Amino acid sequence: MSDKHVVRFEPVDLEMEVHEDETVLDAAFRQGISLMHGCREGQCSACKSFLLDGDAQHDRYSTFALADYESEEGYVLLCKLHPFSDLTVELINFDEEELRNAVPIQELSATVEAVEPMTRDIVSLRLRVTEPVAGFAFKPGQYADVHVPGRAGAAPITRSFSMATCQDAPDRLEFLIKKYPGGLFSGLLDGTIAPGTELRLTGPYGSCTLRKSSERDVVMIGGGAGMAPLLGLLRQLRHEGSERRVTFYYGARTAADLFYLDVIEELGRGLAGFSFTACLSDEEPQDGAAGEFPVEAGLVTDVVDRLQTGLADADVYLCGPPPMVDATLALLEREGVPLEQTHYDKFTTSVTE
Repeated sequence: MSDKHVVRFEPVDLEMEVHEDETVLDAAFRQGISLMHGCREGQCSACKSFLLDGDAQHDRYSTFALADYESEEGYVLLCKLHPFSDLTVELINFDEEELRNAVPIQELSATVEAVEPMTRDIVSLRLRVTEPVAGFAFKPGQYADVHVPGRAGAAPITRSFSMATCQDAPDRLEFLIKKYPGGLFSGLLDGTIAPGTELRLTGPYGSCTLRKSSERDVVMIGGGAGMAPLLGLLRQLRHEGSERRVTFYYGARTAADLFYLDVIEELGRGLAGFSFTACLSDEEPQDGAAGEFPVEAGLVTDVVDRLQTGLADADVYLCGPPPMVDATLALLEREGVPLEQTHYDKFTTSVTE
């Protein structure tokens, strides 16, 4: 093991030990400290912070996440930063409630129980956790790395997917996965990954989780496979008997791309003031296209902008394709939604393909 150093975080009066051969973010995962993060690949800037004091070096990262002038000023990416002395770091983006309340990273073994198409390009991957026997401890809304052995001579394939489940059955997991034409993982879902396949997982990661201290209304905005973490949050709210009002907008291209409407309807019956709106971008809505739920024409962000009031007084959870997330963040900024009430995990192509 390499030399270790103390990293102190301001303004939260928190410190931890970090070995030189691990990044600051990885050390936080190991010790159950919930630093803000996104891609964990040096591409998204979610973990950007400011180095106040000490000697450290970066692994390779994207200058889109940290521009050269920012690096010269002292900004750092915690997912790529190695300490070579004690450090003092100022956190720019943090949630004090979550910071000391993380679930430590776990290594899991699981068996595939089912691979079931939900739509033309979204698949449900259901797993049974075999090790540890107590199951997977995580917070609904988080995600895990799924590791699949590569073909002979090829490197293992690792992709990140959000759990669609909650902790009512910790030995059962479900992932909703979008299949990309030519994608390596997508190809495996066409037969290589099948019932009985053994997989390894690492996690949990992510901060798109319910804040226990909040009693604000909840607004969920999703699209495509972004259904997964939002469904996990719905299941948690139902499991806890929450009385918070929940409004869910889901964007799809056509009615054929809608799924799990029966599950959402059943969960909604147990929630106070629940509403769900399907948003179709590529076809005009027809009666009954989403069962008993209302259907609106247009991009989900446009529908939210048109229909939703009181966004600045709500906790907003979003997950979906990057363009949808970016458009939603711009809308929330215009509506004056505080950053601490906006919850999402910013994936990059390298971890979702």
